This record gives sequence, structure tokens and C-alpha cells, in this order.
Amino acid sequence: MVKARQWILANKPTDLPRISGDQPTFKLTETDLPDPKDDEVLVKPVYISNDPAQRGWISPEAHPDRLYVAPAKEGEPMPARALAEVVETKSGSFKKGDWVFSQCGWTEYAVVPAKSLQPVPELEGGLSKTLYLGALGGTGLTAYFGLMDVGKITKDDIIVISGAAGATGSMCVQIAKKLVGCKKVIGIAGTDEKCKWVESLGADQCLNYKSSSFKEDLAAATPGPEGFANVYFDNVGGEILDFMFTRMARHGRIVACGAIANYNTMSDRATGLKNWFEVIQMRIQIRGFIVIDFLPRANEAREAFKKMLQEGKLKVEGGEHVVKGSFEDVPKTWLKLFEGGNQGKLVTEVA
Repeated sequence: MVKARQWILANKPTDLPRISGDQPTFKLTETDLPDPKDDEVLVKPVYISNDPAQRGWISPEAHPDRLYVAPAKEGEPMPARALAEVVETKSGSFKKGDWVFSQCGWTEYAVVPAKSLQPVPELEGGLSKTLYLGALGGTGLTAYFGLMDVGKITKDDIIVISGAAGATGSMCVQIAKKLVGCKKVIGIAGTDEKCKWVESLGADQCLNYKSSSFKEDLAAATPGPEGFANVYFDNVGGEILDFMFTRMARHGRIVACGAIANYNTMSDRATGLKNWFEVIQMRIQIRGFIVIDFLPRANEAREAFKKMLQEGKLKVEGGEHVVKGSFEDVPKTWLKLFEGGNQGKLVTEVA
């Protein structure tokens, strides 16, 4: 039997999750885990993935009939993906010391079915295995299929990408410019430093949405009619999405990937859309998607990324923000997602 500390969901938040004060969102507990049974494995999460989507899983408005995964339950560990090390095994598929991909949540240890685990092979060139949580994992797949299948991008397109310095957005920039060769790629990020990094990835231009001249700058970057955006990859929703309606070309395509601007706001207080008629008069297509819809084709994306790496077209340096800390720091690190404190994929390394 193993003792494991766990961060459980204590109270579903209506605004920004809290880690202290009255009704904290999470609570640190300790539990005794049973010994692994046949075909079970005891794992220790070492690298935990931090994803904006987790906020939706703990919303009091989340309904199992509307959510693409089961909503998180109060009293249970906060759900999360992680790269974990096998500590003990009762399965012939894994041995002690193996690295695996697990949906084990915020826990020091977990006993999980062996069939729920995926092996984590070493990467060529000494690249960090944490890339399996970001550029070469779910966020990379999200960018690839969001652009290629949902946005149906071509080399003749002008593309705008919000959250361009984030895990998914930074991959979008590189796929659009270096894989497809789009005519113009415009990123949106939250600091001048991030914008410079996005441009180093291949963006023709990156705009700071916190600048007082942001809307004027975005309008200048997408002058009509020939310079309007054909595709908008939306990671944020809110006011930026609303303004982008006015910058889309006729028959433009909007890839609805995320809406972090409203993740910490109840639906009755969320930012409204004032320019919706633009969707009608410009015949704009808007399509939402979830990456799990495309998982059967994951190898297609991974092969494309492998080729990009070999050809020097995929930059992964600087695309991760790995925060090393104690298990007590796990919720605090996750909250950096909503502070704009990360560049690229935010990963927690549990010391």
C-alpha cells in the first residue's frame, strides 16, 4: 500500500479558481492507494500537462450531455494528463522504470489499468520527452487538424492566429507558414517579447493585443478587400473574436478552438458578440472541433512533424515553459495559464 497526496476538486468555481481563502477550488488530501492487481500499474506522475480545457471540466455549468469528457467531480483528484514513471507493475506490457502517458490527474501516485497507458519512446536528437505533452502531443495535433481539416488552409490564404505564443498557437504559426506556405500569417500575443518570438517562428507579423492601438494595428494588417483574413484560428473568443468578424474575407473560415477569454466567467456574464451580422453578410463559416475527433489519424500529423524537424522547419526550442516545483505548487502553476505567464506549452515538473 502506498500513501499518495492528491489535489482534489473541493468547490467548482464560477470565476477564477482559488487556491486559498474561502471556498478554495482545490484541497490537498492524502489517501492510501491499494496495491496493483493483475493488469494494473502503479505510476508516479513527473510531468503534468496544464491545459485551458481543464477549466471547462470543473465548471458548475458543465453538463455531461454537452461536454466531450465527463465533468470533474468534487471530492476526486483534479483530472490531468501526465508523463509518468512506472513504479510497480502487474502487467506484462510494462516494466519498472518505463515512461508512460497517463490520465492520472493531480496525484503523487496512481494505480491505473495497464490498457489505459501509452508508452513514451525516446525522441531523436536528445529532445525532451515533455514534447509529447505539447508540440508532438495533443496541442500539436490540435493545431494540425484544426488548420488542415477544419480551416482547410492553402498557400493562397491570409491567416490570423490568436494565442499565437501559446502551445497550440505557436504550432499553428509554424504549420501555416513552414508546412503549407500560407501567403501571410499574422499572430496575436500578449507582450512585445512574445510577439518577437512568434515572428521568429515564421509569422509575418505579430500584434500585441494589450497595446492601445491593437485594433488599428490589426485593421492595418488585414486591409480589405484583398488583404482580409481568409482563416482565423481562434484560441480566445471574446472581444478579439468579435473584432475579427470585421476583418474576415467573404467566405472566410473561422476555426473555433478555444475561448479562454471567458473560461473564468459564468455564461450570463460572458463577453457578448456585437458584430455577428458580419458572419451573415460575409458568408463566414465557423466550425468548432475537439482534437479527440481526429485521434485515429494522429500518425499523419506526427509524420508531418517528424519531417518538419528533419528539414529544420519546426522550432521546438522556447516552445515549452516547464515549471519545476513541489507537489504543493501544482495548482499555482496551472493558474499561470490564465495569467498569460507562459510561452508555449506549460508543463509542471514535480520535483
